[in-house]
Amino acid sequence: MSVVIVGGGQAGLQVADSLRAGGYADGIDIVADEPGIPYQRPPLSKDYLVPGKDAAPLPLRGPGFLAAKGITVHDGVAAVALERGSRQVVLSNGRRLGYGHLVLATGAANRHLACEGAGLPGIRGLRTLPDAQALHAELPRARNVVVIGAGFIGLEFAAAARAHGATVTVLEFAPRPMGRALSAVTAEWFAAAHVRMGVRLRLNEGIERFEAGPDGRVAAAVSTSGERYPADLVVAGIGVVPNDSLAAAAGLETANGIVVDEALRTSDPSVLAVGDCASFPNAHTGTRTRLESVQNATDQGRHAAGTIMGRTGAYLDLPWFWSVQGALRLQIAGLSAPGDQTIMAGDPDAGKFSVLCFRDGALAAVESVNAPADHIAARKLLAAGHGPTLEEAAARGFSLKAFGQAPASAGR
Repeated sequence: MSVVIVGGGQAGLQVADSLRAGGYADGIDIVADEPGIPYQRPPLSKDYLVPGKDAAPLPLRGPGFLAAKGITVHDGVAAVALERGSRQVVLSNGRRLGYGHLVLATGAANRHLACEGAGLPGIRGLRTLPDAQALHAELPRARNVVVIGAGFIGLEFAAAARAHGATVTVLEFAPRPMGRALSAVTAEWFAAAHVRMGVRLRLNEGIERFEAGPDGRVAAAVSTSGERYPADLVVAGIGVVPNDSLAAAAGLETANGIVVDEALRTSDPSVLAVGDCASFPNAHTGTRTRLESVQNATDQGRHAAGTIMGRTGAYLDLPWFWSVQGALRLQIAGLSAPGDQTIMAGDPDAGKFSVLCFRDGALAAVESVNAPADHIAARKLLAAGHGPTLEEAAARGFSLKAFGQAPASAGR
């Protein structure tokens, strides 16, 4: 009844950790295609790149954890096939691992630019440790940086590049930054904040092509408006696609990720999927969702371990996210949607506020900027279903932190 986990990231490590914490005594194997110890990805686009920081990755678990827990990691080895009939995983080194349960924690991969010149030296993505190491070395001498995409990764990198003194241009084909993740009011505030930080933010403007210099490296980015931007370093942050090809080749159902039920089981009950690669029924939105966040990876890892050990409850954890962009700390609880009504609480001029998003009269999400106490309150209120009404939130002097602490809110 061994468990094999394909993927050595946050979700995969959490499954293994939770199994051992729950008393699971049989074998646990983790197949990790990246060499070395499993590491944290979120810091790679944040603290790792700011001036003066060490280029050492942060491990997901402390020294000796894996050996102490009897967890075997096959690092630098990929899973190339699943043989569901014999319950075996075929590895790139020719080895086969048998399993009682298999967990796919295969994550996601960066979308690639498809325009002319996209393969020129000096154009990079940012997802893995080698990506971050290369950028860590190049940023101190970069003078003109172009970022394609104003999502979380793009804006986190843009802030780090500005801290190095580079001239930074961000091209975003959409009308506002982080438009798929944030309400319009918060996104527009971030757009203005990045402009104040010195970022040249070009909205409604995508990339047409890249041009090379005499040395063969990228020298300029030409946008869809025809504008030419000098560039000695380009980072593409245009989103990710789920790594679901292994599952699809094995005949498992996929649709923008590996399709799982409320207990995180795939169409084969002995195979589960968690984290960035999993498309699950979201109890908070009533829709099928695939989330890319540490919270989702960690909580789904715990839940999958429980499913393996016989617990049959549905995955219900509240989604929450964060992003650090220079001096701006964004924390999100819940999921906003187009058409939500929004109420601002706090002082946006001072850079400390929250935006409360209401759907059908109920609090659905809270986006907090430099307001960690609001974020903590929002998570508790949304998880309990005891948020303020639209009228309460709109009242003069409303404080989300105070509302969360008030006895009346607990009995609502």
